[in-house]
Amino acid sequence: MECSGNDGGEWVWVRLPTQAEAVAAAAAEQQKSPSAAATEMEEEERPLKVVFASPAEYFTDAAPIGNGSLGGMVWGGVATEKLQLNHDTLWTGAPGNYTDPEAPAALAVVRELVNQGRFADATEAARRLFGGQSEVYQPLGDINLEFGATHQAYDSYKRELDLHTATVLVTYNIGEVRYMREHFCSNPHQVIVTMISANIPGQVSCTMSLSSRLKNNVTVTNANELVMEGICPSQRPSLRKGNSNDVTGIKFAAVVGLQIGGNTGKATVVNDQQLRLDNADWVVLVVAASSSFNGPFVNPADSKLDPTSIALNTLNLTRNLTYDQLKAAHLDDYQHLFYRLTIQLSRGLKDTHSLSTEKDRLNEEVGGEIRTSADRVKSFSIDEDPSLVELLFQYGRYLLISCSRPGTQVSNLQGIWNQEVAPAWDAAPHLNINLQMNYWPALPCNLSECQEPLFDFLASLAVNGSKTAKVNYQSSGWVTHHVTDIWAKSSAFLKNPKHAVWPMGGAWLCIHLWEHYQFSLDKDFLENKAYPLLEGCATFLVDWLIDGHGGYLETNPSTSPEHAFLTPDGQPASVSYSTTMDIMIIREVFSAVLLSAEVLGKSDTDLVKNIKKALPRLPPIQIARDRTIMEWALDFQDPEIHHRHLSHLFGLYPGHTITLEKNADVCEAAANSLYKRGEDGPGWSTTWKMALWARLFNSENAYRMVLKLITVVPPGEKVDFEGGLYNNLWTAHPPFQIDANFGFTAAIAEMLLQSTQNDLYLLPALPRDKWPRGCVKGLRARGDVTVNLCWDEGELQEALLWSNHGNSVTRLHYGELVTAIAVCSSTIYKFNRGLQCLEAWPLGK
Repeated sequence: MECSGNDGGEWVWVRLPTQAEAVAAAAAEQQKSPSAAATEMEEEERPLKVVFASPAEYFTDAAPIGNGSLGGMVWGGVATEKLQLNHDTLWTGAPGNYTDPEAPAALAVVRELVNQGRFADATEAARRLFGGQSEVYQPLGDINLEFGATHQAYDSYKRELDLHTATVLVTYNIGEVRYMREHFCSNPHQVIVTMISANIPGQVSCTMSLSSRLKNNVTVTNANELVMEGICPSQRPSLRKGNSNDVTGIKFAAVVGLQIGGNTGKATVVNDQQLRLDNADWVVLVVAASSSFNGPFVNPADSKLDPTSIALNTLNLTRNLTYDQLKAAHLDDYQHLFYRLTIQLSRGLKDTHSLSTEKDRLNEEVGGEIRTSADRVKSFSIDEDPSLVELLFQYGRYLLISCSRPGTQVSNLQGIWNQEVAPAWDAAPHLNINLQMNYWPALPCNLSECQEPLFDFLASLAVNGSKTAKVNYQSSGWVTHHVTDIWAKSSAFLKNPKHAVWPMGGAWLCIHLWEHYQFSLDKDFLENKAYPLLEGCATFLVDWLIDGHGGYLETNPSTSPEHAFLTPDGQPASVSYSTTMDIMIIREVFSAVLLSAEVLGKSDTDLVKNIKKALPRLPPIQIARDRTIMEWALDFQDPEIHHRHLSHLFGLYPGHTITLEKNADVCEAAANSLYKRGEDGPGWSTTWKMALWARLFNSENAYRMVLKLITVVPPGEKVDFEGGLYNNLWTAHPPFQIDANFGFTAAIAEMLLQSTQNDLYLLPALPRDKWPRGCVKGLRARGDVTVNLCWDEGELQEALLWSNHGNSVTRLHYGELVTAIAVCSSTIYKFNRGLQCLEAWPLGK
């Protein structure tokens, strides 16, 4: 058996001795089943729990569960409990018209004003390019449980979300009775399951009801089933008048079925709308929900789907299943995804006393007192506990598994969790960073299936976007802008031009298609799903580019998302031409099309020829007078140098047009830009900065952003800073936005492993003094490569990598070391800190 390596000189081929038993053991280590991985984690006693010492008082104190489409928030009350429900298809409105026949004339006016250098006037004129508002994500409702006054006097309370099992456990004592509630959300059975039990028979009694802030009707079909039927508003809240009947909104239904245990347990109907449970040993609630949403192009009034029948059918499929059977199916499904990647970060403590201290930090109870996750966040600035970073990393993966699965809607601004009929920013997908950030961890963190809803959504955007491109811009291909919704809104938003005039949202999303191919090397996906969308997007971009200054092609009008500048005469403006982000995105899309066409044998098409002509005419990255990257085509004065967006650094991350190896001077300007922007900003901005510093191999500044994010945001209070974490470890803008939870996970992955199609960078931004010891198994890299890394005393100890495709990676990097490698298909390679290949063995042996 052979493996190859190169230490900078000649190729070295190493003939490995036969070690059948050792090889088999190592192969078995890499091919562990999810159950074996779970056993390993239990043996190592590394809990991954979000812990609370009291019931939730605010929404951001509750614990989230979800199966991609159905979501729940466990508040964990004692005398009364609320399980708040969401379904990913509950939105206001109906399919819209996202075209404007008057837009071409308005576009001509704006372009002329930009050409004249009248940027303030162009900004004002760009208001004529606005589209309509997006629709609004809606809450489903609540399951309410009333346990009675006897539950007021309780002690030993604990509530915890266990990431290993995706379950929420609530426990407390009343006298000698120990009560327990366990909640999980099953993807295989599409239900939320809750078990309520006690350690003494006959002690479970409560009254159960359903409620919603949407128009609804609740009925009790028999003594063990509640049904709520309702309808979403036909218009967003700001457009509704009075209490008009919304007869064309999306209809929905939620049903709750009961299983009761114990000889004395019984259920009775109360007021035809509630169920009273008495003297049970245990009770299991099974919740199913559905809607009449039948895709973004079907008006709810025309939908033939009956949500009540669908929900009841889903519930009926669980009738003959026990709680243990439901939970076993849930665990099998969830852990198959979650245990693909494990991570351990440590200070490297080795003596017995230190290990005991480390165990105390990991556990949620020390000295009889519950140490909540919020407590850990509060103390992080002092103890800098690496296990909290480990928890937050895996929390991002848990949330993605819980809110985005094949066949569901795309993850919105709050994932799937929302309690308001008018949530912040409509809880709508925003395409100028937020939706993209939601999916940053999907590929490197081994959750590629979770990205499928994004591609389905892109296909819908392309349908509407082709109409918008044709009518609004008189262009071929398809386009979409800044804010969208479940109806795949493709037109510009109804806001200030610095928000709305940005036809690059679809183009940025298309880069995720190419990234998916780079990680998977799935040619069928590239040919049948990715390339048609990339082709349509690039066709629009070719049309959108026009002859401009200095012989370059330019975009006009052009904005840098949500950021304004001062014109030479001191006026505020946001519309000009060829912002740096525009050009970077276009360059990435064009490159993806050319590379895709080469793979698919389509390099002789007119589109490819047009792209090859256009690429050399795109303006280069420009360096400003202060040695930062210019955000706009002209070196305008920036009135808000600490602006939250880092759009002009797109080419560094998540793009790949700026690299340390090829663009050292531009990378220096990028670092200067980051220093100029400062460290303050909302959560998603902080995690973007983490990733950008990681791409610059700057572990110190990447870690400073970790410190910046891990700050407690007091729930229900106004704060004088942006970013931070709520008690349930959700990230804050504030208010709550889920994107930074995903951005954090992706940024940590970038600190540990980076890749191109041919290069792997091991531990490129590891903060060696903060996490001197650690191990990560299951990171993914471009070229369909999986990587395991272990390090100690801040130095790489071992790297294992394998791929299902041969010769996808040709160079391995660690610090200053570079080794040329030849990777054979389905073979595991083991490297040491000197990047010497020690052994290799067949994958799965």
